[in-house]
Amino acid sequence: MTKPRRPSAPEQVTDRLFATERRPEDFRFDASVARVFPDMIRRSVPGYTTIIPMIEVITEQYVQPGSHCYDLGCSLGASTLAMRHGISHSDCTLVGVDNSSAMIERCEHYIALDDNTLPVTLRCEDILDTELNDASVTTLNFTLQFVDPEKRASLLARIAKATRPGGVLILSEKIRFESEAEQTIQTRLHHEFKRANGYSDLEISQKRTAIEQVLIPETLSAHRARLVEAGFDNVVVWYQCFNFVSMLAIKANETDE
Repeated sequence: MTKPRRPSAPEQVTDRLFATERRPEDFRFDASVARVFPDMIRRSVPGYTTIIPMIEVITEQYVQPGSHCYDLGCSLGASTLAMRHGISHSDCTLVGVDNSSAMIERCEHYIALDDNTLPVTLRCEDILDTELNDASVTTLNFTLQFVDPEKRASLLARIAKATRPGGVLILSEKIRFESEAEQTIQTRLHHEFKRANGYSDLEISQKRTAIEQVLIPETLSAHRARLVEAGFDNVVVWYQCFNFVSMLAIKANETDE
């Protein structure tokens, strides 16, 4: 009897999108970006290969039986898969959401190739429109920075309202600094990280021009204040490398209040 054929993994391609002179355009998560995304994010975001496995560890610590878990802005599903392997309760629901059909299409392949059997629901929609409820773990992994700044507070408030007591939000972001001197140092170090990973000065410059109109970073203090205002009780920075951080926003148990 012939075994069912599993889908092959999407081809992983070296990111050369900004290697030649091109007209400045806003960055878009289209098919061309989806195709090179694993290479792009590994070479562009310091600590990304550390953050992903730690999302599994954090999920394992905070997931609650019978709850919903969300990966908002799931792209190709790296954090979705990390959450999937951290969920030990078979009655949990895991949902990945992204507004890029190209990302969702490739994410489906990675989910199908994974050896974990927990069902994953993928939705191609704007995370601002996603219905959220009864959550124990939600992830925004380098996603909020692409949301209109005026809409970030309401999104976080909806997430907090949908989160069970004892539940968490994992929020990873590129940040800016209060001090211009520190901002200059951290930006220089980030660019050196990219050069060490094979990006040319032209690629660094052109990508920065393309992305700066759609990726709007904020200070760590702004993130903390908004998370508390949204309804989370404690905000912990558990990872930082240069101008990239990951935070854990925790909703207190009723017994802890």
